[in-house]
Amino acid sequence: METLQQHLHQALASFSWWEAAAVLLGVAYLLLAVRENIWCWTAAFLSTSIFVFLFWDVSLLMESGLQVYYLIMAVYGWRQWQQGSGEKGELQIQRWSWRQHLLAAGLVLLLASASGLLLRQNTGAVMPFLDSFTSWGAVLSTWMVARKILENWLYWLLIDSLSIYLYLDRSLYLTALLFLFYLIIAFFGYRQWLRHYQKQHS
Repeated sequence: METLQQHLHQALASFSWWEAAAVLLGVAYLLLAVRENIWCWTAAFLSTSIFVFLFWDVSLLMESGLQVYYLIMAVYGWRQWQQGSGEKGELQIQRWSWRQHLLAAGLVLLLASASGLLLRQNTGAVMPFLDSFTSWGAVLSTWMVARKILENWLYWLLIDSLSIYLYLDRSLYLTALLFLFYLIIAFFGYRQWLRHYQKQHS
């Protein structure tokens, strides 16, 4: 009980309205993405603008750099979803082959190993290999969302689970809570997109 009280006290002491705003916008992004609503990219842009500074402040350097990529992808995703490729200008949900998944996983592991080693040797980054893996995995998965690749939700289930541990270690409790919501929403997001994909091909 004492440990729980200590965690609660620490969470309250480290509460940030900026983090709260970023979290709420992050939730809005994901809920809108599940519904394939283009405004998800506006919420993503605003949320990541805040997270750039929050992660830098707690020495999660890869996570901070990742937010800059998210800003770019928010603009890219908006354009992709707006231009579309199917009926009524809507970008259609797609699937990857197992070869594409193997190639993607291998690339993420290679990049995570290289950047993790560089961070460990040259910076004060915390948990550089885990930070690198979640960051490069998120780079890939965000691009998959922008292209409406169905399996992006499955990738996010792994990335979000590991990210929760990372954020709890850095006392970013609201952000950890956000990623717990992400886990739940990602499960329903996969089911929603799968139904839509099957309807497209029925």
